[in-house]
Formats: sequence, structure tokens, C-alpha cells
Amino acid sequence: MPRTKKIVTESLPETDVKQIKALLSTLVEYAKKKLYLSRYDGVYALNRLLSLFRFDSPEEPLPDIPDFQTGLLDPLVDYAVKNGLTTDEERLLFETEMMGLVTPSEGEVIARFDQTCSMEGAPRATQYLNEISVNSNYIRMADINKNIRWTANFPEGNLCVTINLSKPEKSNAEVARQKSLPQTGYPKCMLCLENLGFRGSLTHPARETIRIIPLFLNDEAWFMQFSPYVYFDEHVIAVSETHHPMQITDETFVRLMDFTEMFPHYFLGSNADLPIVGGSILSHEHYQGGKKVLPMFSRPARKNFASKKYPSVSIATLDWYNSVIRLTGRIRDEVQAAAHDILAAWRSYSDESQHVIAKTDQPHNTVTPIATMENDNYVLYMILRNNRTDELHPYGIFHPTEDMHNIKKEGIGLIEAMGTFILPGRLQKELSAIAKILSDGNTPDFRSLSEENNPLSKHFDMIIQMVNEFGTSLSTKEARSKIIDRVNTTCQKILECTAVFKNTEDGQKAFEKFLNSVEITLA
Repeated sequence: MPRTKKIVTESLPETDVKQIKALLSTLVEYAKKKLYLSRYDGVYALNRLLSLFRFDSPEEPLPDIPDFQTGLLDPLVDYAVKNGLTTDEERLLFETEMMGLVTPSEGEVIARFDQTCSMEGAPRATQYLNEISVNSNYIRMADINKNIRWTANFPEGNLCVTINLSKPEKSNAEVARQKSLPQTGYPKCMLCLENLGFRGSLTHPARETIRIIPLFLNDEAWFMQFSPYVYFDEHVIAVSETHHPMQITDETFVRLMDFTEMFPHYFLGSNADLPIVGGSILSHEHYQGGKKVLPMFSRPARKNFASKKYPSVSIATLDWYNSVIRLTGRIRDEVQAAAHDILAAWRSYSDESQHVIAKTDQPHNTVTPIATMENDNYVLYMILRNNRTDELHPYGIFHPTEDMHNIKKEGIGLIEAMGTFILPGRLQKELSAIAKILSDGNTPDFRSLSEENNPLSKHFDMIIQMVNEFGTSLSTKEARSKIIDRVNTTCQKILECTAVFKNTEDGQKAFEKFLNSVEITLA
């Protein structure tokens, strides 16, 4: 459905027009400096921008490039809205269309990436792609920088916590309008190759600035792109060119190791392939990776194991909140063989003493695998997962219990299982309101807090606990500190919930028993 553009026909102030023309020329200069746009492509891009703004000729660029968002893009989009070139609701779509015109073409980016990789190495090549992604505003750093981040320090392993403010909530009017719009089914999902250059809509983000790098993983066509949400440093996504569901098989290990051979400075992991323990998109096979900064990587072995079947592979259970097996070795085939045997055994393994049942009317056991390279060794982490539910645990036996849903209710996927929590943006206001309760010196109106339409009702039990424990006369700083401590502890408990073998003497004996079933014994 074409965008509605009501063109204003009355004459505009000449100074306004000259300023906007100068900003368009300046945007092209920005692209030459920040996006590696060539001189000739710059001429082409400027003419396309002039056409977009219904101008016949340009002005000279400004002597200095202003702030990218507030000094360059925002005034251009403001002008476009004011003069009927787009609507206020479609501001972001129009901005992305502009940036798509000044971002080097997909073919140019692939060629430069390949050349950089061969001449300067893989780290510099991925740095180049990341620069393109950030400087084209595909990764919107002005929004990403709004996120609230901190580190929760625990002896059992530190956690990274982010309150995600980079995806603003939509108004009721926007939601209603989106619901009424026709659904084309193209692209099939947010990850499909067909997103490349897609103009977007109110129900699907514009992707005119996305740039991808084609890859072959396990001799299959895949591609690599950066995540627009940046949940950790250089957050990259590897995506199958074929739209098919997530599946953990032996081929998964091959693909992950293929990738880390090409990009040894990155890790790559897959979300599990079952609901509850999987990621948010199970319909399209994809993996996530990036720099090795996630907390799980810093943890030592809890116990060391070995197997006569794979003598070159060091096997360990990790000193971490959930149930992780780490395989390390220089012979890739042996690491993959060990992973094959562990996955095959786990798929059918039950231990009712630990509430682990492999299958009822559907399979329940799977793994979250993560691959990396360390000192020329292949390293494969396998986080054991089970998605079974019962009457006492309708959301999942190994899922956060309901008393934690006020902080995190969604599935605990790859990134969080490794210790990086992405919490909903609503918590910013809600936690601030709770801090006010703990510091205003008044007795809270518990009846009002318990009402379903109160945004703090989901925190009702936590508020009662904290008021009983700390009172309501804390300083603002003390109140915020206590709340952060409570969030941190909740995140820690959430990870402990996901452990299929708990970090108790009984749980670790059961873990060892499972490994023994695969002929893996204590070293």
C-alpha cells in the first residue's frame, strides 16, 4: 500500500528551502565520511534526495556537519512532515528512506567487506560492517543509549542487566491503526532475506539501511547482519536464507563451528528449538553472537570430566547458575562427536527425581549451544534445557515462578541464559514509583496498589515485602539501591530456575549421573 504524501503546493519561505537543501547536501557529505560513500554515488544520492523532497537543485553543504540526529536528520524529517512529504506517524519510515539513499549499496558493502577481510582480517571487516550499521542509523544509537544498564555482582557469577528503553511503547491509537492495516505476509518474518531494502510499514520496520554479508555454513546459504537492538557488544545475527523453523541437530554444531572458524573473535550460539526455553522467533532458523563479553564466558569449571571415546576433548560442567557442559579440544571432529552423543542422550533422558521427563505427548529436552574459539581450541557450551509444565508450574517447571513475573515473564533464551538480562522498559517508571513509596514517609494505600488497573499491581507482593523490611523513610538513594538489589536477586533466582540439575549436592550428583550415561566420567 503506497504511503500517503499530501504535497503542499503553496510557496515556502526561501530561507527554509535553502536551509533544507543545504542539509541534504550535508547529509551526502556525512555519508562520504561515515559510510564510505563514493564521490559518484554521492552525486547520484544527492539527486535522489532532491527528488524525494521535490527540489530541482541543491545548495552548498554546511561548513561543519551538525549532530547526526538532532542537527541533521530531525530537521529534515520535521520539514517533510510539515510540508506533506510524509506523516508524523511515518517519520521513522521516511528517515530510513533518506538514509537508504545515502548508504552504499548491498553489493558495494559486500565487496568492501570481503576485501577488508582478506587484506586486514576478520575483526576489521566486522568492525567495518558495524560502522555502516551504526552510521546509517540502522542501529539507532540515540535510542540504544537510552537503555539503563548495570552489573549485578555475585560470587556465583556476575550478571549484566538492561532495562530496554530503545523500543518505545506504542499509543492505543497506533495499536488500533496497525490492527486495521492489511497484512501482506511479505516478508514472512523480521529475519527473512526479503527484508533487504524493504521500505517498511506501520507494522513492519523499514530495512532500507540494513546491509548483510552472505555466508556458507554447513554448505548452506546463510547471511550475517548486526542486530538493531545491540544487547551486547557487536551483537551479530546469522540467518538462514531459507525460512524454516529453529531446530537443534548435529548440523547446528557444524554451522556454529564454521562461523567461529571464519570469525574467531566472535562467539555464536543458538536459541533452543522449543517454546518457553527458546527465543522470541522460533519460525526462522537463526543464531546470535558477537564479542565474548557475556558473563558465562568468565566462569571456571565446577568439575572436570573425560571420555575414552574422545580422548582429545576436555569436558567440564561449568560453575554457573544453570546446567552447562563445556567441551574444549583442538580436533573439531571429536568435539562435534561428543556434542552429538550428549545431545542424543539428553533428548531421551529422564530423571524424575529432578523433575526431568524427556517426553510426554511432545518432546521436552533440548539444548542451547554456544560455540567459540579460544587459543586455537574449539569450545562448545551446551546448556541443558527442559520445557515441561505441570499444574504447579503452568509457565514451565524450569521457568521463573510467578512471583518473579513482575520483573521478567518472557522466555529465558540464549542471551539471558548466559547472564545478560533484557528487562522490559515499563520497569523504569514502575521501579521509580516503588522507590517513592519507600522514601515518602507515608503508609502506602495497599488497597489501591492491589487494583488490577494500577500499573504497580503486578509488584504488589514485592512492595509489601519491601515496606515490611525497610519501611517508607529511606532516602531516595537508599530506596533505589534496595530496589536494584531486589531486581538483581530476582535475576539470579530466574537463572537458578532454568537449571535442570540444581546447584545442590543432590542436583550435581544427578548431573554427573547423566554424563556417566554418555560414558563421560570424572577426570
